[in-house]
Amino acid sequence: MTLETFLSSHNPLLLEYTLTHLIQLTFFYLPSLIYISLPYFIPSTLSHRLQSPSKYPTPPEIKHCLKVVLRNQLLASTFHALLVFIHYKFDLPPDYRFGPLPSVAEVLRDITLCIILREILFYYTHRILHTPSLYKSIHKPHHKFTSPIALAAQYAHPLEHITANILPLSIPPVLLKVHVITWWIFLAGELVETTAVHSGFDFMGWARMHDLHHELFRGNYGTVGLMDWIHGTGITSTKEKEKVG
Repeated sequence: MTLETFLSSHNPLLLEYTLTHLIQLTFFYLPSLIYISLPYFIPSTLSHRLQSPSKYPTPPEIKHCLKVVLRNQLLASTFHALLVFIHYKFDLPPDYRFGPLPSVAEVLRDITLCIILREILFYYTHRILHTPSLYKSIHKPHHKFTSPIALAAQYAHPLEHITANILPLSIPPVLLKVHVITWWIFLAGELVETTAVHSGFDFMGWARMHDLHHELFRGNYGTVGLMDWIHGTGITSTKEKEKVG
């Protein structure tokens, strides 16, 4: 059975719901487990840790983090199920295309556009969450881990998880009406990226920018640095702490 035949032989709504969750579980928890296990199985990776070991979360804190993440994922799953029900109840078309498979060029184009749109949506949402009133009431829990771990990528207030984690990620593919395969590739890549930048390790230059945000509580509000460059809120070292708000 070809991939195209597989897609056309299943209910699009149920298929998208099921495989989206499978991808979320695989590409969030597998990297998270790897990063948490690195110091125990490959001690040499400690040289890539960004902050002092004394700041690393304790086992009870990691357990608490996991509980909050599971709660947020249950919330997201329920929200997703509600959307599927609405589509089914009112006979709405799927949010993604399920026709012929997209070309490599189309996939690369759509993923690039999705990354840019997500950067814009996340930057402004994240920046708003750092205003004093919203920071105290909503965003502060996410900064509990000043030296973050991969699991902490989804450690957040439920409202923040919906508005800052889920919507900036899911809106761009829906707006662009990308193929469902493109959506799954984009989702997997973004999950790998967010676990990497919250991992506390930096192997390829990905994590330093967001790790600094957790360490300093300001600056580096975006995901790829584009909007921080435009607004002058990028930070590359702790010496720049006072330069941005």
